[in-house]
Amino acid sequence: MSLAATEPARDRIEVAGIRAWGRHGVLAEETELGQQFVVDVALHVDTAAAGRGDRLERTVNYAEVARIAREEIEGEPVALVETLAERLAARVLGTIGDPLVRRIEVAVHKPAAPVGLPVDDVRLRIVRDAEPVDAVLAAGTNLGDREGHLARALALLDRTPGVEVDWTSPVVETDPVGGVEQDAFLNAVIGVRTVLSPFALLAQCQRLEQDARRERLVRWGPRTLDVDVIAYGAHTSEDEELTLPHPRAHERAFVLEPWRLARPGALLPGHGEVAALAAAAPDRDGLRPGPAIPGYARS
Repeated sequence: MSLAATEPARDRIEVAGIRAWGRHGVLAEETELGQQFVVDVALHVDTAAAGRGDRLERTVNYAEVARIAREEIEGEPVALVETLAERLAARVLGTIGDPLVRRIEVAVHKPAAPVGLPVDDVRLRIVRDAEPVDAVLAAGTNLGDREGHLARALALLDRTPGVEVDWTSPVVETDPVGGVEQDAFLNAVIGVRTVLSPFALLAQCQRLEQDARRERLVRWGPRTLDVDVIAYGAHTSEDEELTLPHPRAHERAFVLEPWRLARPGALLPGHGEVAALAAAAPDRDGLRPGPAIPGYARS
């Protein structure tokens, strides 16, 4: 799946008509006297998680967007509105937008531009995408056709817009943890590059589980498929719906060991080297090599 060909989030937050006095331009009178600039900003954001929880931290504070736009207009003069727009887009994406905003549209209006003819407006509009993020997913299954569940989950993930499978671990078989009597699991770790936000990536993982007809009857109980977001770049979150990195990954050998096998030098944000964590994990003795499943152990 090509990330460049994917569509941004369908939801948009728009802040329009941000006005301030700036001194941008190539003529002396523009830099000396200045003129009014108007900026419109549209942010492509997946707002579903914010809507479910009524939580500001799951979306973008548009008052901050307006403040940044005004500061950039009033800030250091530049010759071109192209430079002003680029600077504004980069600042929003790199600060308040990260990692929720995956695309930004910026329009800079210069209604008093000295073009020598009567015009209503001179407007530049740019569209910029956030850089893809390296994320790590963990998949596990111990009900039904275990090999088939893992193979189908990977195939569906490979076809997901906005997600590119970068590497996969070998499959390991593991004894269950958590105290519930049940059959052994097959586990694997998948590295992806994605332009999806963390919550959008979580939603896709849940769709994979739904496709496998997972039922959530007992915590840590048997399941046809479990897909977790383990890490999303270096991003950290204490949100109860999506804690990042995964709050128990640092002590689970069924995540750490296949991850180590695929990426020996990997780091788990906030916890250190995956190899060292895997060696110290309390469930390490319950692991053994699993079956060869097409698509897994992909470097």
